[in-house]
Amino acid sequence: MTLYTVETGNFKLDGGAMFGVVPKSLWNRTNPADANNMIDIAARSLLIEDGDKLILIDTGLGNKQSDKFFSYYHLWGPHHLDGSLEKLGFHRDDITDVFMTHLHFDHCGGSVQISKKGLYEPAFKNATFWTNQDHWEWATKPNAREKASFLKENILPLEQSGQLKFINTKGSDYIQNTPVGFDVLLVNGHTDKQMIPHITYKGKTLVFAADLLPTVGHIPLPYVMGYDTRPLLTLEEKEKFLNTAVVNNFYVMFEHDAHHEICTLQQTEKGVRLNKTFTFSELFN
Repeated sequence: MTLYTVETGNFKLDGGAMFGVVPKSLWNRTNPADANNMIDIAARSLLIEDGDKLILIDTGLGNKQSDKFFSYYHLWGPHHLDGSLEKLGFHRDDITDVFMTHLHFDHCGGSVQISKKGLYEPAFKNATFWTNQDHWEWATKPNAREKASFLKENILPLEQSGQLKFINTKGSDYIQNTPVGFDVLLVNGHTDKQMIPHITYKGKTLVFAADLLPTVGHIPLPYVMGYDTRPLLTLEEKEKFLNTAVVNNFYVMFEHDAHHEICTLQQTEKGVRLNKTFTFSELFN
């Protein structure tokens, strides 16, 4: 097995929305805002090469939305999905599986593209797309709070293509021996049945944190996104995860931290805090 980071593109989000009730004077120390109160956000994916499988975890925003849509998110930097794959020696047609932690547009927007005929189609023609039944129901019948994040053009074409499959998430919040070859932790505070991959690699447990822990600035327990549908549940899920991460020496990979890729955690008198940060290459190469 070989793992690679795939930078699909950077954008910006409102710092207040990213940190909920936490005052700017506190979160600005770790996630400094620009003059418009926007903070840097990454859309970092993880690529797993395992035998004849090439599995991509999340696909970023994609490029099919309107200029007006993207103007809200202030895209910046040189990264894009195809360019990042090319640097690694791959093409999107090589991808056999696309695993989506959840179906918010910044995690699955790149899963669907517009064809030459102007129709929505899967962006990875040879891939199986993985979500779970409960989250699919949640996303296709969205509540008013999340409706703007679940875009039907990112979701329905996957089902219509016949390339969509569901991971069985019944019976436990930690799913082992999934069809994609890694374990999955289910969390429900941010959105219903978000899936957090746990991957054993080179003697380490790498956790792709998705929106359970978006950036290093979100490590303290009260630092919860305003986007979360059940913030009190996020607090419980974060506390359990952070303590488990310390005990088991997890390496936490950030999907949304534009300036930090991976960290370890430590227990302090103030609770779990950042220990060390690493780039992917210095940790695994």
